[in-house]
Amino acid sequence: MIRKGDESTKNVTTAGPVLQSRQKTDLGITPGQQIVASGTGAMITTLLVTPLDVVKIRLQAQVKPIGSVSISGHCFLYCNGLMDHVCTCINGGSVSKQWYNRGGHFNGVLDAFLKISRTEGILKLWSGLSPTLVMAVPATVLYYTAYDQLKYSMGYKYETSSSLIPVAAGGIARVFAVSVINPLELVRTKMQSRPLTFKEIVGCIRTAVQDGGVLSLWRGWGPTVLRDVPFSCLLWFNFEILRARLMRLYHLEETTFPVSFVSGAIAAGIAAFFTNPFDVVKTHRQIELGEMDALKDAKRNPASTFLIIRRIYARSGMNGLYAGFIPRLGRVVPACAIMIGSYEFGKSFFQRYNEQHQR
Repeated sequence: MIRKGDESTKNVTTAGPVLQSRQKTDLGITPGQQIVASGTGAMITTLLVTPLDVVKIRLQAQVKPIGSVSISGHCFLYCNGLMDHVCTCINGGSVSKQWYNRGGHFNGVLDAFLKISRTEGILKLWSGLSPTLVMAVPATVLYYTAYDQLKYSMGYKYETSSSLIPVAAGGIARVFAVSVINPLELVRTKMQSRPLTFKEIVGCIRTAVQDGGVLSLWRGWGPTVLRDVPFSCLLWFNFEILRARLMRLYHLEETTFPVSFVSGAIAAGIAAFFTNPFDVVKTHRQIELGEMDALKDAKRNPASTFLIIRRIYARSGMNGLYAGFIPRLGRVVPACAIMIGSYEFGKSFFQRYNEQHQR
């Protein structure tokens, strides 16, 4: 005969191994280890995704050169897999010498990869990357570390907590990361033309504050948050649900790289679809601010977010708000899948490492 207490113990040890494992591993790493895992994931993501965007820009420039001698301050969008950046064409008199306008006759994406690697060197596939890392890597590290810390501080437990916890944690973490990193956009823009010393960086920030006030360091914050917060909420809401279902389906006790990769890809696709109108607005606002800075037209007030929405809708309807959706999907889905998969793999590595050294 099995006593009640024995039966309860048996149920815990046989029916709940997955829950026990998750509860143990969820809190099994330090914030420092989370930073290393997210930083490593950020570098892996940007190294794998950046060449795709460099090739895309070179193919576009082959049809229509970016900027010209007569048009100074022309801007274009550059994505390193972690963030979108508006880059300003520099040295108007030698536009053709810049990496984004270098000559070449490419017959498609694969041909461009091969020709750039062979004729210019393989490192040219990462052209323009260094200045963007000033913002992208710190923002990603802050975001992912803050998300997990917030999620578990809110009492999240695998399969037993409300799905609203990842939504809240994702939204708050994104606002925090954008708010902290946004002032670095000024530094990133200045570094586009040449490397800066620490003293020069401080001087740039001081000049910006003197000219436009402290809030000038957060220009473009509104459209960024308008897009990134809903995206983040949808991403983590769907990711946690999909990951739990895949783990149940394959009887897994802890997350694996394939599970995180697939869950991240699907969740990113869903989030990208619903937030694409905000992405269109953010891109318009970024380019407008970039060209104002390049032309030193500080007196002109940029259009408000809702004015941009009205203009786009009046001109093109809903099609205008979903312009560029397929290319964005092609960037966002692999980038999020690689980043989340790498981050979760790094967390699992540290969890196993800590368990082994605690024995």
